[in-house]
Amino acid sequence: MTRLFLRLFVKDYEKSDSAEVHSAVGKMAGITGIVCNFLLCVIKLVAGLLSGAVSIIADALNNLSDAASSVVTLLGFRLAQRPADRDHPYGHARYEYLSGLVVAVLILLIGAELATSSVRRIFHPTKTDISWVTFAVLICSICVKFWMNLFFNDLGKRINSSVLKAAAVDSRNDVISTGAVLAGCVVQSVFSVNVDGYVGLGVALFILYSGIGVAKETMSPLLGERADQALVERISTLILSHDKVLGIHDLLVHDYGPGQCFASVHVELSANEDPLICHDMIDCIEWDMLEKLNVHMVIHYDPVVENDAEWDEMRSMVQQAVESFNKELSFHDFRVVRGATKPKLVFDVAVPYGVKLDRSVLKQYIDDTLLHCGKEYTTVIHFDDK
Repeated sequence: MTRLFLRLFVKDYEKSDSAEVHSAVGKMAGITGIVCNFLLCVIKLVAGLLSGAVSIIADALNNLSDAASSVVTLLGFRLAQRPADRDHPYGHARYEYLSGLVVAVLILLIGAELATSSVRRIFHPTKTDISWVTFAVLICSICVKFWMNLFFNDLGKRINSSVLKAAAVDSRNDVISTGAVLAGCVVQSVFSVNVDGYVGLGVALFILYSGIGVAKETMSPLLGERADQALVERISTLILSHDKVLGIHDLLVHDYGPGQCFASVHVELSANEDPLICHDMIDCIEWDMLEKLNVHMVIHYDPVVENDAEWDEMRSMVQQAVESFNKELSFHDFRVVRGATKPKLVFDVAVPYGVKLDRSVLKQYIDDTLLHCGKEYTTVIHFDDK
């Protein structure tokens, strides 16, 4: 069914990395969500009003909030298509993330209102009339929502969209909440026990829990989350595939929304190479990155000294000192700066997040290690958190 929808409504849908396809898939998902959720809301609302069951009315309003969420999702994908301008040189793709945050707020508001009405029904219960029509509506709703979960989940994976993945989770939650309402109706019909208010409250709490989860997921990229490890590995592999590249470090990836990925990295090349050749190769890598991974890359050229006895010896000594101090540490950008005065060792130490490090103690430890070996150098150390 998903593939049929893609064939009918999305041109070149197999090009999932394309910004145009990403937007088209998102808009198609938004329209589908609006239609399905609105129809379910109307059907459930009629069934709930006829039966007087607040839990069914609560489930209907939940579908109404889902329809509103789909409207916001559709609007988010449309706004995200706007091109870069003077005030927003990196484009508007983060509108997609903002739409997801608005969806989360809508879910939380609906959940709070439903919880309030359900508590009132618990303290002031009213008689409900459950019929076979009610059961049919609820079972039909579960089937539709189950399909929507599969549909949104498949689309979300195809275009790597957190908004569509959140919509899939929300549809799955609706299957569970509607199932709870159905169970409550069964209990009432079989045992003549009115659990309507309690089931409505359970549905409301579940909606609130879902809203909090969606809010956390959509806020993370807005705050600036760590780059996807798979993307980092693909970037590293592409750069290291060039023969003259000796190594890379300080890879930074900035996400400005789907299709708007910017990155920078330091690439190590032999100092013996012609700078013009190195510059040309770096340009080629940057163009390859944009063409193959859709990443706007800026590369800093780091020349590495080779076949230098002093450089090799001092680098080896510093490496041993850093690793013996803490095995989680690493270093890069190592240089030996010779001058009229005391020679200097300049390098960066990478400190993983969560590692507690007294930087002055490490520097003193390295200085003492070198001095103990009879090496009189001034150390200039820069620390990078990674």
